Amino acid sequence: MILIVTNKEDIHPTPVIEHLERIGSPFFRLNTESLLSDYDFEWVCDSIRGDDFRIKNRHTGLEAFGYEINSVWERRPLVPAELRCVNKPEINRHNLKEAHGFLSFLLYYLGDRFCLGHHLYDRSSASKMLQQRIARSLGMPTPDTCFTNNRAALETFCRNHDKVCLKSIDNDNIWFNDEMREHVLYTQAVPTDALLALDEDAFSQTVSYVQNYIEKAFELRITVVDKNVFSCKIDSQAMRPESGGTDWRQGLDFGMRHSKFYLPKSISDFCVAFLKRLHLNFGCFDFIVTPKGDYVFLECNPNGQWLWIEHETGLPISKSIAETLYEHDHKS
Repeated sequence: MILIVTNKEDIHPTPVIEHLERIGSPFFRLNTESLLSDYDFEWVCDSIRGDDFRIKNRHTGLEAFGYEINSVWERRPLVPAELRCVNKPEINRHNLKEAHGFLSFLLYYLGDRFCLGHHLYDRSSASKMLQQRIARSLGMPTPDTCFTNNRAALETFCRNHDKVCLKSIDNDNIWFNDEMREHVLYTQAVPTDALLALDEDAFSQTVSYVQNYIEKAFELRITVVDKNVFSCKIDSQAMRPESGGTDWRQGLDFGMRHSKFYLPKSISDFCVAFLKRLHLNFGCFDFIVTPKGDYVFLECNPNGQWLWIEHETGLPISKSIAETLYEHDHKS
């Protein structure tokens, strides 16, 4: 049995589930925001039954038992947020927090199964600092990088760089309640002089994440499913800086070109080895390819988006996820 731990709104599980249905593989989808409203469950440990759990979808009647599950796909679950009965707000918050605690502990309990997306390792693996250290230890170039809230430290870092990139660390949007709008914090390329001309408060009241600017020929989005590597060329440099040339995410709304890309074996091997260091079986990598043809590692999203890549290029990522989960589900 394959357990898919996700949420109602995510469209990524849909094509994977279609592949699983075609090959006749049993699966159970758990939409975690509805843990208390849509599911009955229990986990027990006693001298007769040992330790195991059961979960049942109240609407479909489908059941899954822990002993049946050999593969887990953790695809961006949400915290429990729905209740069948509404009580006092304080009681509701308590009940939902308890459900969140149960869910986390259950996913830790399942951590010894084959996992795409991992409750224990995804968060820690997202550390940009850890990623930089691992990439360089594997011989892969990365941008020079500085995290700081100190102007003097930033000035020292910028001495050898005429142009730098400002990036978000862990929160790439700001929601303005009074204006009911969202501002996305895309990567900015900034002349060093302009950055250092800002007031002291611009540095001391936040953590600046700064890298030296690297000229690009194009960029790569590399999706790794276990040992299967899918590479997409993103033609960001055909776009204006504000429409994808600096941050390719901005180019998605402006017809930016995507295409399959033949990846050198050394880069494929690096990606697989990188994930192994992090105890992961899935990751979405971002690379720069310079005008000289050098590959520069930017980052790896342990549970990144990939469905738009499949739609743009035809790369069979969802099929690979389904077959990988099926293969490991049938190993034992």
